[in-house]
Amino acid sequence: MSEPLLEVRDLSVHFPVRVGIWGRVRGTVKAVDQVDLQIARGETLGLVGESGCGKSTLGRAILKLIQPTAGWIRFDRQDLTGLSQRQLRPIRRRMQIIFQDPYASLNPRMTVGQIIGEALTIHRLASGAELRRRVLALLDKMGLPRDAEKRYPHEFSGGQRQRIGIARSLAVNPELIVADEPISALDVSIQAQIVNLLVDLQRELHLSYLFIAHDLRIVEYVSNRVAVMYLGKIVELADATQLYRAPKHPYTQALLSAIPVLDPARRRQRIVLGGEVPSPIAPPSGCAFHPRCPYAFDRCRKETPPLYQVAPGHTAACFLVPEATGPKQAS
Repeated sequence: MSEPLLEVRDLSVHFPVRVGIWGRVRGTVKAVDQVDLQIARGETLGLVGESGCGKSTLGRAILKLIQPTAGWIRFDRQDLTGLSQRQLRPIRRRMQIIFQDPYASLNPRMTVGQIIGEALTIHRLASGAELRRRVLALLDKMGLPRDAEKRYPHEFSGGQRQRIGIARSLAVNPELIVADEPISALDVSIQAQIVNLLVDLQRELHLSYLFIAHDLRIVEYVSNRVAVMYLGKIVELADATQLYRAPKHPYTQALLSAIPVLDPARRRQRIVLGGEVPSPIAPPSGCAFHPRCPYAFDRCRKETPPLYQVAPGHTAACFLVPEATGPKQAS
């Protein structure tokens, strides 16, 4: 892997659980727990997992939209961990986010031109005629009509709204974009358009993506590498082709078995997991996946497996992996 643009080490985000009128702390939600990640320049890292596993929280913590509890974040060799909001401002130009909901993420009181141009004004990158020129250029790039500049978000469809959100994220020429489930709220016919747009923009602008999604087929299509998350932890990380062909962690195997097969002549053996996802307030001891794992044994209930290297660039947190003989590896 080339020099990483983004590097995350032991990143944790814990939220206190408060009860009663005095707000006493009675527990802690470990939304993200000791996560290690790297994203290279021009790379797409897919992040998958069930709802509530901490994917969106991890993405927002990387951008410092949520303050991490522990760990550190390094962007282009600069440590962001202890920076103040004022010190982060020039970095924020280089790290942007595409939100999941194209309806809630756009201010209904602002025109599209104001929404896209807001970041340019805040960062003092353009004003007057130059600001309008750049807004119109972004509308052209998104395939939106130029008269959209004077219109409001409610006048557009979901797919058009998401294009507006993408244009807003591109306005300040970022290098890294966290795409937080950017297609999950869209119709299937529109999803392909948005995904292809993101792929084309990456090639043209040499962007890096953290692509968070539920649709495993889309993740395979857009990603260079894929990380699988379960209950706040990364349980497997590998090259996309390698992970989809030879998943090592039982949870990854179960996820991939749920992907529909389009060929009616082929059948895929479905792995049905028993039970429910444990509560992050009271996670199980040892491996968090062991209550649902069909292969769990005594050690899984007592010890937390580290990420073992099972092949070059392929790590999995499971004691049952035959190749799990090496030390914990950087992702």
